Amino acid sequence: MSTVKRRGVNKKTSSGVTHQEEDEIEKKSIISQVDSETKYFIALIIVTILAIYTRFNKISVPDKVVFDEVHFGKFASYYLERTYFFDLHPPFAKMLIAFVGWLIGYNGKFKFDNIGDSYIEYSVPYIAYRSLSAIQGTAIVPINFLTLKNLGFSIPACIFGAIIVCFDNAQVADSRLILLDATLNLSVALSVFSYTKFSTYRKAPFSKNWWIWLIATGVSLSCVISTKYVGVFTFVTVGIAVIHELWILFDIKKGLTLGEFSKHFFSRFFALIILPFTIYLFWFYLHFAILTRSGPGDGFMSVAFQETLLESPLAKFSKPIQFYDTITIKHKDTEAFLHSHEFNYPLRYEDGRVSSAKQQVTCVLDVNDDIGSDVNNQWIIEPTDPNGKKGIDIFTNDIVRLKHVGTNGYLLAHDVASPLKPTNEEFIVIHGDDIIKHYNQTLFRLRDAEGGSTKNKNKRKLIKTKASPLRILHVDTVVAMWTHNDELLPGWGFGHQEVSGNKKIPDRDNVWVIDEIVGLPASDKRNKFIPKKVKTMPFLKKWWELQGLMFHHNNILSSEHPFASQPNSWPLALSGVSFYNDNEGRKQIFFTGNIIGYWIEVACLAIYVGLLLADQITRRRDILILSDPARSRLYNTLGFLFIGWGSHYFPFFLMNRQKFVHHYLPAHLIAALFSGALIEFICSNNTRINDGSPKGVRKIKISIVVALLSSGIIWFFFYFRPLTYGDVSLTVEEVKARQWFDIKLHYAK
Repeated sequence: MSTVKRRGVNKKTSSGVTHQEEDEIEKKSIISQVDSETKYFIALIIVTILAIYTRFNKISVPDKVVFDEVHFGKFASYYLERTYFFDLHPPFAKMLIAFVGWLIGYNGKFKFDNIGDSYIEYSVPYIAYRSLSAIQGTAIVPINFLTLKNLGFSIPACIFGAIIVCFDNAQVADSRLILLDATLNLSVALSVFSYTKFSTYRKAPFSKNWWIWLIATGVSLSCVISTKYVGVFTFVTVGIAVIHELWILFDIKKGLTLGEFSKHFFSRFFALIILPFTIYLFWFYLHFAILTRSGPGDGFMSVAFQETLLESPLAKFSKPIQFYDTITIKHKDTEAFLHSHEFNYPLRYEDGRVSSAKQQVTCVLDVNDDIGSDVNNQWIIEPTDPNGKKGIDIFTNDIVRLKHVGTNGYLLAHDVASPLKPTNEEFIVIHGDDIIKHYNQTLFRLRDAEGGSTKNKNKRKLIKTKASPLRILHVDTVVAMWTHNDELLPGWGFGHQEVSGNKKIPDRDNVWVIDEIVGLPASDKRNKFIPKKVKTMPFLKKWWELQGLMFHHNNILSSEHPFASQPNSWPLALSGVSFYNDNEGRKQIFFTGNIIGYWIEVACLAIYVGLLLADQITRRRDILILSDPARSRLYNTLGFLFIGWGSHYFPFFLMNRQKFVHHYLPAHLIAALFSGALIEFICSNNTRINDGSPKGVRKIKISIVVALLSSGIIWFFFYFRPLTYGDVSLTVEEVKARQWFDIKLHYAK
């Protein structure tokens, strides 16, 4: 017997009515507290029009590149030119932006290089790009309205949940620019909406509508995670609700056999895990199918990956390395070149430590594209046998010596602490008798950095310029040559990067490549260019490699940023981010939330916690104040939204990476739903006491409360509007008057 039949129209409940009758009673009890569909529709149209106004009004201003448009506009151009690039975020939202450019026939020549570059001068279709965000930002408002309607809330509650988002300065700013956040927030809103709609069909499992909204939830979740990895918090939100629902269904009192429960479990597993992951993979498949040409993202990828790209420099410039070649050596992560010069380390460092006072070894960047011409960046790669012949190819696992061309000394590592990293070894260049005396300390093994397993690491591979990532291991002390750019050498080191020996050999940032062979004779057969066929690589292998790199670079994104902020400042909108400044017109865009709206949300969240505590305390004394329906709404409906807010907010306290105000927007979105729901709960008669007062929503009370709170939110929006749109110049006094809390604005003097 199917689950539908067991719980169908002929099955009697404990109250003596059929499930169909029970559903009708439930439906009538909800409708009796709310208004007609026509009134809902009219209210929906009004909030949608307001959203269109706030998002599309003066969307062409400013007509210059604003803040992170430098990144996401650039990525769209790379898609249009099919040029490979690397980014920390999944491809879905970026491809949507590029799709808009493709639809209107844009060629992607403009690269959004600098904030303030003119769109008009370069004929960039920036309004079309921004309109994509505006459409998505607009859609969030009616979706919030409909989500609360799904949950059975009245028109004032639905309006308030929509108004908070409609007139939030941060939501509006993010919905008017070429950014990913509008796509992310819309996907979050759709996920919550779809799941609440799905929950309305819980009495008719496996029906057509039940499947439609379950799958819609999965598709929406896939869009969230395919935009940004913080989308996993939306999975947590829905996942907690699903686990709670399955736990209830698992109760034997529900009358389900284990087979029927398994059907519930696996249908949700398919729709909410398998389907989203499949769609997520599809966007990466499309990403690789589009980006077929070599580009700025090549350097992040493995040699095997780079060889799948058209016009890859590996195919054109890669040459085998032979003993006695003069080479330049580049660090893969920082792209700085191994360098030395006739200056020594100071006898004592700033912290009092003693050095070897020998010749410095550093790394320098190729600022003027002339690295190869400077002899201080050139090294002769020699065999361990001083009588070794020229013309012998070098393979991985070979042991070599590196002679510095500029000073005729040899590279050496020894057990002396490096200047900036006392736990690392110092690298120097030695001369004269020291070359013989410390011969063993001048030996380095060239280890394949992409070997994978131990078996492959011991396999000898021909080393080529640009195409062979290497770990350069010091034979005597077993450290890997390493450099870093998070801290530079002081004046005595000319601000160069430190080079030192890293004991953690497997670290990703120990990788170097031999960049070029300097002065290769024209007669050398390696100068003859032989076109190479573009190779192929399985999709899943490509995806796995890129996935690992994205997670790695996300995790190491911990450097300081002037506009970074901590999560404790977000719910009260205590700070913000300067997006754009027009010094000539004294106009600016400052990204911050609607402070009144944010404080209302926090107040609602605090009141909710208070209500839960009060209910638990009174029930411990057998004082039952709330009616059963009210208590169900307090713990289930409001609980779901509260968990949704917390799931999108609290995990940021655990992250070490850079954090910004825009990370709070999904949580703010759900907090808006929660606030509308809680306002109705407070403005309703929820008690068990039968004092003759009508049960349900007190419409006059909630209408007054919503009107007053909405007025404050709308006032603040227009008060801070010049900083959201960047279209009006404010006087010094007007700027100072808007410096609330920790907000620091330009042109305040």
